[in-house]
Amino acid sequence: MNQVKRAKVLVVDDDSVVLKAVTQILQREGHPVVAIDDAVEGLAAAKDPSIDVVVLDIKMPHLSGMDLLRAIKADRPDVEVIMMTAFATVETAVEAVKAGAYDYLTKPFENIDEVSLTVAKAAERKALKDRTRALEEALTARSQFEDLIGQSSQMRAVFKLVETVSHSTATVLIQGESGTGKELVARAIHYRSARRDKPFVAVNCSALTETLLESELFGHVKGSFTGATGNKKGLFEAADGGTIFLDEIGDVPPATQVRLLRVLQEGEVKRVGANEPVKVDVRVIAATHVDLTRAKEQGKFREDLFYRLNVITIDLPPLRDRPEDVPLLAHHFLKVYTAKADKKVNGISPRAMEALTCNRWTGNVRELENVIERAVVLTANEAIDVEDLPQGFQAAPQADSAVEVFSLAHLPYAQAKRLAMRAFERRYLSALLEKNNHNVSSAARAAGVDRSNFRRLLKQYEVAGRSMKPRQPKGPDADNGPGLPVLEAAS
Repeated sequence: MNQVKRAKVLVVDDDSVVLKAVTQILQREGHPVVAIDDAVEGLAAAKDPSIDVVVLDIKMPHLSGMDLLRAIKADRPDVEVIMMTAFATVETAVEAVKAGAYDYLTKPFENIDEVSLTVAKAAERKALKDRTRALEEALTARSQFEDLIGQSSQMRAVFKLVETVSHSTATVLIQGESGTGKELVARAIHYRSARRDKPFVAVNCSALTETLLESELFGHVKGSFTGATGNKKGLFEAADGGTIFLDEIGDVPPATQVRLLRVLQEGEVKRVGANEPVKVDVRVIAATHVDLTRAKEQGKFREDLFYRLNVITIDLPPLRDRPEDVPLLAHHFLKVYTAKADKKVNGISPRAMEALTCNRWTGNVRELENVIERAVVLTANEAIDVEDLPQGFQAAPQADSAVEVFSLAHLPYAQAKRLAMRAFERRYLSALLEKNNHNVSSAARAAGVDRSNFRRLLKQYEVAGRSMKPRQPKGPDADNGPGLPVLEAAS
């Protein structure tokens, strides 16, 4: 209730006696009160963003309470308004509520507690709406950031840098291979900046010819080239006040590079065919998969533009260099595409996850997303298994030792060793069962392992013996993970 008591209340009534009485009642309850006896002055006072609740008399000279109510709700719809009148009718009450009033008080007040209680409820409603709006804004910003998924040290460093640069207006250059999420980083920076309420405009510079690219970026005037049948505003003008994301900046032709340099230096654009420049306030975030330093040295990219763009650099690591993020990303995409396909696919089997983790991912996160989407569409099971993955993944677990070691060479030593040991143990258990005619008790004795522990290993590595039968997981809290097949001994 403390938050409600601190609600700031504006009281507007031309009757000085009522104005003083209501003010004293509310102040006694701990509400800061602004008391005004003129409707026109009350309208100006209601623009104060710290005002939470407004209490209005309906009958006032110069500007009626109903007109004042409509003006306040039009300007600040979040403010709660309570109407007061000595001439209460059902029609007046209905009109006030339709115009946005929270409640209605009749003068003279039979009980002063009715005034304080009504204001307290209105203030509580305002506080709830404020908290809801703040939560929605936080969730919106967080969702923009959560599309960047990772727990590796490389991605944590990226997240930290994004948070830091978001509060500046400096130009950012994002470098990384195709499919690493460069546009997601740009969006995360924009939606954490003071420009979040302004446009975010993305353009792929490699997808357009030089003429079309200049027209798209800077706009054109009628007759400036064949097909220019009218004036057109460019994307820099469309992004005024916000952020423009120039993807694949390394593919921009030299002539366009000169025009980009002018935008960065002068803060103005000149439409194709126009004589007069147009001022723009745009933050530029550029991205490239090519080595701009080398392109600069080879004369393919202007040195002055390079230094204008390269104020702050964010390097996105390829997925193969952060394999610990593969399970996190895979489960994220699993959730996304099971929802889209309306299928109950609850998890990814350990074998499938190992195959995913060992892959080199030349297409990075985008390739992983495509693989998971395909698996969700094709699988008939409750968990994605190796058989649901593309052919190259299905062949990976059967590879010989030399090929397997090569496939793990891109991983950190500790993780490569762990995956190699798991592959060895699975093959060992399978071979041992094969040798003992798939009899679990005989295989356990041959391995010198207690039967219950041997069963646990078979369950862990999804290797089925003759005395094993499959059962479905009980739910997301099953011992071996959400939606994964579980094996138990037959009775």
